[in-house]
Amino acid sequence: MSTRLPPSFLTIASALPAVANAQTVAPTGELGGSLLQVLLSLILVVLLLIGSLYLLKRLSAPRGTAAGLLRVIAGTAVGTRERVVVVEVGETWLVLGVAPGSVTPLHQMPRQEVTASSDPAALGKDFAGWLKQVMDRRNAG
Repeated sequence: MSTRLPPSFLTIASALPAVANAQTVAPTGELGGSLLQVLLSLILVVLLLIGSLYLLKRLSAPRGTAAGLLRVIAGTAVGTRERVVVVEVGETWLVLGVAPGSVTPLHQMPRQEVTASSDPAALGKDFAGWLKQVMDRRNAG
């Protein structure tokens, strides 16, 4: 019985002496070139990532008249997967209960002005004050 080796094994086996004799350390003159190549490749990958994120944002944004038709005013979690959301549609605010697989209207009211204390962006600006209040309440009790 003779065993036949696959041709790819023979190719690899014949290349082993050449690999063993190859120089393993790059000359110092080529080190700067290879470092430059790595840096340029990294910059290219980062630019491609930024470009693809920009395109994803542009493609997922609503277009035309639908872009200004709906706006989420506020939302809060009331469970692990349930939320209550206030959505502005024209001059009306809808209070919606959102759960996996269902959206339930809870209330409808006329559009109101958003005060600074209920604006989520304003809350982020006064985080230091909010944190101080929380710490004072915790230390008082």
